[in-house]
Order: sequence, then C-alpha cells, then structure tokens
Amino acid sequence: MIYIILSVLCSVTVAVLLKLAKRYQINIIQAVTVNYFTALTLCFLFFKPDVHLLGTSAPWPVYITLAILLPSIFLVLAASVKKLGIVKTDIAQRLSLFIPVLAAYFIFKEGFNEYKIIGLAIGFLAIILTFIRKSDQEAQSKQWVYPIAVFIGFGVIDVLFKQIALYKALPYTTSLFTVFALAFIVSILLVFFMVITKKTKLQLVNLACGLILGCFNFGNILFYMKAHKALSENPSTVFAAMNMGVIVVGSLIGIIIFKEKLSKLNYIGIFLALVAVIFITLSQNVIR
Repeated sequence: MIYIILSVLCSVTVAVLLKLAKRYQINIIQAVTVNYFTALTLCFLFFKPDVHLLGTSAPWPVYITLAILLPSIFLVLAASVKKLGIVKTDIAQRLSLFIPVLAAYFIFKEGFNEYKIIGLAIGFLAIILTFIRKSDQEAQSKQWVYPIAVFIGFGVIDVLFKQIALYKALPYTTSLFTVFALAFIVSILLVFFMVITKKTKLQLVNLACGLILGCFNFGNILFYMKAHKALSENPSTVFAAMNMGVIVVGSLIGIIIFKEKLSKLNYIGIFLALVAVIFITLSQNVIR
C-alpha cells in the first residue's frame, strides 16, 4: 500500500507544481522539456531498457502519436490547473479512465456488465456537476475547454499505452523509454521554435522546475508499477486506490491550501466521481 500512497503523492505534486508555475513565472514548455529528459534518464537508470530490441516491427505510429500527445496534454493540464484549479483538473484526469473503458468494449472487445454501465453513467454525471460554475455563460463555456481536453487527452493516452502493453515482442519498459525519448525530442523542438519565433529566453528556473517535475512524474509511474507488482493478485485494488486517492488528496490540497471555491453541486460531483471509480473497480471482479 505504501507504493500506492507514494504514487498518489507524486501525481498530486505534479498538479501542485503546475499550479505554482504562474506564481514563479515558469515557462511551462521549457519545464516540460526538462521533465521528459529527467524522466528519460530515470527510466534508463531504473528499468535498464534494451533499445537494441527496437526494430521496424515496433509500434512506431503509437510511439510517435504518444510523443506528440504527451507534451501537448501537459500544456493543456497546466492551463486547466491555472484556470480551474487542482480539484477539477485532477477529477477530469482521473475520470478520463472512462475512455479506455469504452475502448476496451469497442476496440479490444471486452465485455460490459451492469457495474461498468452504472459506473460510466455516474461518472458522466459527476463530470457535469464538478465543472458547473456560477459565472457568466461565455466565460464558463471557454473554461470547459480545458477539463474536456484533459479528459479526452489522458483517455486517448491511456488507450495508446494499453496498445503498447499488448505488444509482447518488446518489454513495456523499453517502449516507455522510447516514448519518453521521442516526447523529449518533440518538446525540445517546440522550445527552439518558441525561442526563434517569439524570442523566449531560456532560464535556469525552468530547468530547476523541470527537474523536480520530471522526478515526481517518473515517481508516479515507478510507484504505480511497483504497486501493481506488489499486489499482482489484486490489480483492481491498485486501480481504485490510485484514482480515488488522487481525487481525495487533490481535492483537499486544492480546497485547504489554495482556497479553491466549490459549490454544493461541485462537492456532489466529487462524491459521485468516487462512486463511479468504485463501480468500475467492482466491474473488474465480476464474471462476464
């Protein structure tokens, strides 16, 4: 259980760092670039990936798609945390699990049961209630773009990572290392483009933030994988504890530390998000 707790803390810390980025005038794309270099280095040190196994038969289209999506969704995540706060952004990210659940049915041909259907229904209701705000309609409609993008982006990324996991010709850690390497290349190209076209200055503070961000980003992945290994007979326990832990801890930090204001409907949405995770977790243990 200690691995789950550490994974939750690392995940929420990433959101907190993104929340603090504006206060300390951090250039997000520069920090994200260093983040992927850090994650890449740590992945090499901890997992010892064998890149010699990579060949033309590897799922390169999936690797390249992930390499583009990962830094892109990081920027969207930062914008969502900035505009809507940690609470709503974390919930959007965690409820994105509904997309791989739907993909499991339509793409991977896995069965559905009543628990999964109930979980999906409650989850969509939770999304609506969580993001309702008492503000003018135009501002509210613009702000909806960020959590929706986070929801869809992380959902698609989960589906693509599942496709990589199903590719048995390569160890998953080698694929993960490859994705991080490509994501770093995409990110550094974006930084060079911004430096040349917008005359953005490279600053050491972005390097420092990126190193910290990369450590926690990788820690989230490392401890999550260790939790699954330690509780290999109970994957649903890891799944539920991770998602519920992030929702609860992220909500507490957002409300208590950053004084994020939520309505009664928002609180109901948070509660329903937890219920939805429970139902989807139960669905994994039911014989189809």
